[in-house]
Amino acid sequence: MVSSLANELREGTTKSHSMAENVSFVKSFLGGVVDKKSYRQLVANLYFVYCAIEEEMLVNKDHPAIQPIYFTELNRKISLAEDLNYYYGSDWLNIIEPSSATKVYVDRIHNIGDKQPELLVAHAYTRYLGDLSGGQILKKIARGAMNLSDERGTKFYDFDEIEDDKIFKNSYRSALDTIPLSSDQVQNIVSEANISFTLNMKMFEELNSSMVKIITMIIVNTVQKFKSKSVLATAD
Repeated sequence: MVSSLANELREGTTKSHSMAENVSFVKSFLGGVVDKKSYRQLVANLYFVYCAIEEEMLVNKDHPAIQPIYFTELNRKISLAEDLNYYYGSDWLNIIEPSSATKVYVDRIHNIGDKQPELLVAHAYTRYLGDLSGGQILKKIARGAMNLSDERGTKFYDFDEIEDDKIFKNSYRSALDTIPLSSDQVQNIVSEANISFTLNMKMFEELNSSMVKIITMIIVNTVQKFKSKSVLATAD
């Protein structure tokens, strides 16, 4: 058993964490530029990702590596469904589809859940602790940027069953350190956490492409309207 899996994960993913924050979509988000169409696609993608994570965590909840960190209060599927209902309407489940990068991400989760369940620790750590930390900042930015007047649309970031985020995160890290693992398994989990960051970045990059197209269309439409007004003014 290693002394601190939590510390290994934190130090071993520092570079990936920094790279993820520098993806254009994330930088724009942090800067307060949030397109509702791109954001709702992000919510849809995350729904498929969390369905996969939570399905595999449930199947493997008695596995020695999963049992210590199996906290159902972290589950995001239901809150994501509420957000999707807000953005797409009641028929959202028949409307949304995972992006190409999301499909790769989901396949990865199911594959390791079946063959190497201990690696699920990496995906749970990367997503859930991120949601409890930086996710709370993203919630405020999203609400302001999209002019959301009430709590609808960002339920994903609300952990109603967790009273104190800081205390819970400390408990989660302590639980990580109780998992019986060999040194090789620890390194494999750290490597998988970096893969998790990469898979997330691929999703963000797709969203950035969509966002660029939307911004370009807005600019083109604005220019065309301006030209039309100029022509009318000249005719007058």
